Amino acid sequence: MSRTPIILDTDPGIDDAVAIAAALFAPQLDVKLITTVAGNVSVEKTTRNALQLMHFWQKDIPVAQGAATPLVRKLRDAAYVHGESGMEGYAFVEHSRKPLDMPAFEAIYRCLYSSDEPVTLVTIGPLTNIALLLMQYPDSKTKIKRLVMMGGSAGRGNFTPTAEFNIAIDPEAAARVFDSGLDIVMCGLDVTNQAMLSPDYLQQLPQLNRTAKMLHALFSHYRSGSMATGLRMHDLCAIAWLIKPELFRMQPCFVAVETHGEYTAGTTVVDIENRYQQQANAQVALDLDVPAFRAWVADVLALAP
Repeated sequence: MSRTPIILDTDPGIDDAVAIAAALFAPQLDVKLITTVAGNVSVEKTTRNALQLMHFWQKDIPVAQGAATPLVRKLRDAAYVHGESGMEGYAFVEHSRKPLDMPAFEAIYRCLYSSDEPVTLVTIGPLTNIALLLMQYPDSKTKIKRLVMMGGSAGRGNFTPTAEFNIAIDPEAAARVFDSGLDIVMCGLDVTNQAMLSPDYLQQLPQLNRTAKMLHALFSHYRSGSMATGLRMHDLCAIAWLIKPELFRMQPCFVAVETHGEYTAGTTVVDIENRYQQQANAQVALDLDVPAFRAWVADVLALAP
């Protein structure tokens, strides 16, 4: 089986931890690099969390620390959803791992140019690192196969009434990415709010394996749903699309990011009906086969140690 090389840009984050697990243990993917960004919590904490996960799984995938703040705005985080550390609920062991001695955008650029084939970028946090890459190395676009993101919404938001968290944290970065001409796949709230793990499945996790036991401990502190009603696996949708795109109903759309609105900054304006008569710049996921998604999650987590 040929494996798809990916770079995973992330802000762990409890649902990020699940997405990272799926990316690492799905046999279809080859994770070349993990980069961190400020989002759910500070970049120092997201980097620490990424390194803790690599140590937990004894993986030697390099980790590069990225942007500490959005391009022009102050950082607003989601510690109220993920806990102060970003991954509350599990006692990870001490280790001596360190991130690479270069910023994330530089590490991404080097990884792209050392690859024999174009690499897929998978972003499950704010898009600051990718915007910096495009600003510093515009030639890097030729080495990127596509960008698959968890972010945005064609409807309501989860951070403001109209804006999804990852886009709202750094709208200017998101606008640069959508304007870049990259092949973009957008897995937004339209599908991620459907991507619920059921209470019955969550209850069984501690018996599955060491990874599932760790995730269950994190889930007990995760506030995107509840253990009693089900938990939303937002970031996992980006990994699911890479492996099983048939789970999603997609539509090519023109997507613009609002950067100036007093109340609407960070909103992704998804032109489903082509009212602006603009060329589509993203494939937008609008619906999800939830039973098949849950079955895939169970299969991929069972492959973890």
